Amino acid sequence: MTVRLSGSDDAYAQSVQCLKNIERALHRLGAGLEHIVRTRMFVTDISLWEEYGRAHGEFLRDVMPATTMVEVPRVD
Repeated sequence: MTVRLSGSDDAYAQSVQCLKNIERALHRLGAGLEHIVRTRMFVTDISLWEEYGRAHGEFLRDVMPATTMVEVPRVD
């Protein structure tokens, strides 16, 4: 599976691409987003939580998995 880097300075675009990659992987396994029961988002800038959350909500609003967002230090 190819992982694409998208929107290197755009938290929303990165989140959307991550969720698309997850959706594609699930479909290859015969599953879908509706099978997700929990998500964990590890982010380097928690102040952008609304952008991450907007993307998460667009993909998982009907599923409503238990969700955690944690800020982690950036490693350069």
